[in-house]
Amino acid sequence: MNEDQPTIKLRIDVDYPYPSSRARSFLYIGFGIKTRKSKSYLNNARVIAKMINESPKKVIAYWFFTPYTIPDKRLLDLLNPERHEVGLHIANNAVKEWKTLERETGRTVQYYTFHGTSNPIAQLLWKRKLGQKQAKVPTDFPVKSFHDYPTTSLDRRVFETWLPYSIKDEMQKWIKEGTVMSIHPEWLFARNKRSSRGSYYNELKDILGADHSFDGLAIRKKLFFQLAQDNREYEKNATVTADFMEKLADRGVDIYTFLERTWCCPLANPSGNWIRTDDNVGLLEIANLDAWLAVVGKKTRNMVRKAEKSGVKVSVVELTPKFVEEIWKIYNETPIRQGRAFHHYGQSLQSVADNMAAAKNSTFIGAYLEDELVGFIQIIYGDNIAIISQILSLQKHWDKSLNNALLAKAVEVCAGNGNRWLMYGRIGNHPSLDKFKESNGFTKYPIARYYVPLNWKGKLAMRLGLHRPFKDALPEPLKRPLIPVFGWISRNKVKLKLHRKH
Repeated sequence: MNEDQPTIKLRIDVDYPYPSSRARSFLYIGFGIKTRKSKSYLNNARVIAKMINESPKKVIAYWFFTPYTIPDKRLLDLLNPERHEVGLHIANNAVKEWKTLERETGRTVQYYTFHGTSNPIAQLLWKRKLGQKQAKVPTDFPVKSFHDYPTTSLDRRVFETWLPYSIKDEMQKWIKEGTVMSIHPEWLFARNKRSSRGSYYNELKDILGADHSFDGLAIRKKLFFQLAQDNREYEKNATVTADFMEKLADRGVDIYTFLERTWCCPLANPSGNWIRTDDNVGLLEIANLDAWLAVVGKKTRNMVRKAEKSGVKVSVVELTPKFVEEIWKIYNETPIRQGRAFHHYGQSLQSVADNMAAAKNSTFIGAYLEDELVGFIQIIYGDNIAIISQILSLQKHWDKSLNNALLAKAVEVCAGNGNRWLMYGRIGNHPSLDKFKESNGFTKYPIARYYVPLNWKGKLAMRLGLHRPFKDALPEPLKRPLIPVFGWISRNKVKLKLHRKH
């Protein structure tokens, strides 16, 4: 920790005990119910506390609790006095609430803030008179007001700013000036138009430099449960520690899925609680370009030479604005590729530029016909693996075997970098693409995918077989005949969408 760096100051107003359910919070507040037995009690508060504790930076957090959000033991254990200060968020009776908070937490309360609301229903809910926005404090109240400190609302500012990470410079300025950043745990992952707040998790994670085990993690809602999966799971080994699983549970995740990177890092002792399913990747073991050319066969070698004879030049390309614009043109050539809807079609130039700029540890290879980019391939480098992320070419030049030439160059580049393994998606869901992969030396390499239920909802979903994607859950004899049907549905959906636009 750099002692010269300015301190990040956070004010955390804990208004509601159940951030995932405001209705439940209102019910408990309205009826004066105080319980700290539920696992979801103050979930988001625990997430924030752990991020603060993990941060390598200087941080001080001022937590303000109402009578209905007094921290349970799990949260209180996270609020170490070195980085956390417990304060009072006054709802009605300042003196009574102050004494209760000190008694139940065992902490000395030095600061208070007001819980305010202009909503008449909320005023009644908090047991105030109509028109009473906040409680009153006795003139001899011994606790100091925190409202005297310069404060800015981070969750409100994030709501106002539509570009991700665009307020990073503002946040750095606030930190340098000693401004306190105010947040509400309930809007950590949620966005609310009525209160104009949230979601600020990415900004907080970035400024604290914490929670790196969640980099790339995607949490998706499926029917009645939430499933978490790392978008970079092929690039790195999965995190399956008890602490990580607890963090997932705090976020309301019901099932966590990850794969075993068998080609380099087989798991020694998989837990008996993990449910194993069979999966695969298209994998190519690389020695050098000559060895690859010898393996792929005469037809593929002739197609690589055909591209050369057609005047196609293939080379590694820097990610410049001109190159991004040329990729954008390829994206928008046609809405249908390989018999299915092409999800990049219709993407704006700015969106393509942002996505390309976010690509880390990548190499781009371009295929040029005279001065025109007619195809490209993107290679992403992970731990013990190189991955073909995209390989696309203009359909009007498919007769020139562009993709074969791009793959040959990709093998040459990876061999030069010392990459042993090159991966190209999965094999088994797209017959024509599978044939292309196999003709270029990729084999169907078996791996295991694991699913871990984190609670009763996860167990129920897995018992019902809802955890797996529909196409993976289908038996092979049924899936093969249905592949053309899926393609037909995909094509007609995009055609209908384009027809509605015009």
